Amino acid sequence: MTEADFSTILPEFLLTVFALGSVLFGVFAGKDRSAPLLIWATAAVFVLLALLIGFAGPADRYAFYGMFVEDGFARFTKVAILLSAAVVLVLSQEYLERRALLRFEYPILIALSVVGMMVTVSAGDLIALYMGIELQSLALYVLASLRRDSAKSSEAGMKYFVLGSLSSGMLLYGASLTYGFAGTTQFAGILSTLGQGMPVGLLFGLVFMLAGIAFKVSAAPFHMWTPDVYEGAPTPVTAFLATAPKIAGLAFLARLVYDAFGLVPADWGQVLAVISVLSILLGSVAAIGQKDIKRLMAYSSISHIGFAMMGLAAGTVEGVQAMLIYIVIYVAMSIGTFAFILSMRKDGVSTTQIDTLSLYARREPLKALALLALFFSMAGVPPFIGFFAKFYVLKAAVDAGLVWLAVLGVLGSVAAAYYYLRIVFLMYFGKEEGGLDAGMNRVHAVVLLASAAIMLLGVINLFGVDAAAALAAQALVR
Repeated sequence: MTEADFSTILPEFLLTVFALGSVLFGVFAGKDRSAPLLIWATAAVFVLLALLIGFAGPADRYAFYGMFVEDGFARFTKVAILLSAAVVLVLSQEYLERRALLRFEYPILIALSVVGMMVTVSAGDLIALYMGIELQSLALYVLASLRRDSAKSSEAGMKYFVLGSLSSGMLLYGASLTYGFAGTTQFAGILSTLGQGMPVGLLFGLVFMLAGIAFKVSAAPFHMWTPDVYEGAPTPVTAFLATAPKIAGLAFLARLVYDAFGLVPADWGQVLAVISVLSILLGSVAAIGQKDIKRLMAYSSISHIGFAMMGLAAGTVEGVQAMLIYIVIYVAMSIGTFAFILSMRKDGVSTTQIDTLSLYARREPLKALALLALFFSMAGVPPFIGFFAKFYVLKAAVDAGLVWLAVLGVLGSVAAAYYYLRIVFLMYFGKEEGGLDAGMNRVHAVVLLASAAIMLLGVINLFGVDAAAALAAQALVR
């Protein structure tokens, strides 16, 4: 490894060393007694690494003969992953302490998963991509079953592991087909073989890889694990699953289709368009009958992933920019919503039942108003920032000639608005019955109110996210 290689992978190296050092510290410092310190230390490391990456030079850098790429697209997504993971970690502590689930392994597993995500978004080779995906996934499998005394949590971890193994097999099979027909696993080498068109075997390889990656981002029809895992996993783990892995999943999907198959956008664009519309329609309809807010958020995430993939399906720079803007806004909305879900208690016991929100606005008017802003934004109601997120991806689809996809997306968004507005209706006009306890952890309250403020204030200039996303998209789509 040369000095240039090492400097390129420095953030990943530092985070790996920190995770391994945390294992030793946790063992010698008393395991679970060190967990609160490790949570805050890990969150601080995430923020520092985000600053290190964010202020790095604009030049593209390559390591290990092109297997690792550090460009504007990778830097944008890494910063988003690190910051979202840091906020989720800070939100987790109070909930895990209250449920006697705060173990020192929790922040370490989060850190290792984030290392895997950072590797995938910088992958320039199918082998590097697969290694990053598996490092990310293996840590998530353990996190999903963290609550060892709960049958639901164990079931969630097992389902996630079994179906994740199936998707990894599909991804590997697709990679082997691609290698067989292209003669290389490097994205640049695969791209160079497409000058004379797409061989049928290479197309099959691409489809298998897209199916495997669609599972990782819980896109329909590969979504079957999502509701059960969201419901069964501890709520802080669900919050993590709904944020950073979504950014990473869409980022390495974009990396694969543009860096390795960028010369044939019409071929993979059709596949992504079908997955997008299926995700939007299924997520919008299936969430209507849900009574558990974590299951509702699972179907909501499927729908939102469909909208983000709509930008990718466009096959243009504007489409990638729209996807990046959408996923960042979605993560901001999810973090605020899960800050509230983590604080939901009835008679002192944690709950996730939607009917407990009945007349919540009478007991906590400010927090109910913040939740209203988040749900209106998720529904795409103007002037909230979620409306502009959907506007970007719909415009990208229309400009790319995918009018049918944009129309179906609008219809799905209208259907999805029902279950968001139903929760708002419950908070303000529900039945007189025992509802949630008043009061909220200070950290949760600050994150909830800050996220709600972002939903309104962000419409001014999107806090510069659109400009940064444009630079990131231009770095990917050459």
